[in-house]
Amino acid sequence: MYAITGITGKVGSAMARALLNANQPVRAIVRDAEKGRAFAEKGCEVAIADMDDAASLTAAFRGAEGVFILPPSNFDPAPGFPEARQGAATIRQALSAAAPGRVVCLSTIGAQAKQPNLLTQRTILEEALTGLTMPLTVLRPSWFLDNLQWDVESAQRDGVIHSFLQPVDATFPMVSTEDVGRVAAELIQEQWAGTRIVELEGPRRVSANDIAAAFTRILGRTVRTEVVPREDWAGLFRAQGMNDPVPRIQMLDGFNEGWITFEGEDTSIRKGRVDLDQAVRALVEGAR
Repeated sequence: MYAITGITGKVGSAMARALLNANQPVRAIVRDAEKGRAFAEKGCEVAIADMDDAASLTAAFRGAEGVFILPPSNFDPAPGFPEARQGAATIRQALSAAAPGRVVCLSTIGAQAKQPNLLTQRTILEEALTGLTMPLTVLRPSWFLDNLQWDVESAQRDGVIHSFLQPVDATFPMVSTEDVGRVAAELIQEQWAGTRIVELEGPRRVSANDIAAAFTRILGRTVRTEVVPREDWAGLFRAQGMNDPVPRIQMLDGFNEGWITFEGEDTSIRKGRVDLDQAVRALVEGAR
């Protein structure tokens, strides 16, 4: 039995699909029964648990051959990341008590970076899970291609995508959540000892200009890239409701300056299957 947290999201649901297609038993960990109904209809066992509650998580993890950890994302954390620290401690407590056969944890590219930034929340989780008695795989995917969902409307309406990744001809590793879920499903079925790190990106690295070109091909109209000046970021993020834009700005700086990157050599990084055009097409069709 493979227990999956975050199963209602894109990565978790892709992982569940891959395991079910391989005729593997899946336990869907959800906050309430209503969220689990669709997974029960697909043949999953359903466990009700809250990621902030060690007792319910322990019960959900107990007896599992493998557990997939995907903590909730927090795009506006308090200074010092107290929410991430508490959440990581709760997850560790539950895993230690339940003692599943093995664990796959979703982290991020750049989790090894020393500079604080929005992704530090995943660094905190990695550190909390290090030293568990069961085998641990830390999956570090690159920037999600699915984030391009936020560009669909402006590309369709105005023929523009607004880029925070700069310069616009610089290429960055990106990956589809479909690939992340599929690889997570493969990893959790493997046998290994100790702790290992697996890094993952898509078939090729892409630039903001490449993204605009993909939208041009998919939409059948010219789409261009428009840079969002760095001096405008803080005001823009606050206008969107963010209390503290600093961690997000630090993250973007990390990508643009190159210190948020993979830790391993290029030859050791796994490659996904979903390319840029496939990802953009799926997002455009989903918006329709």
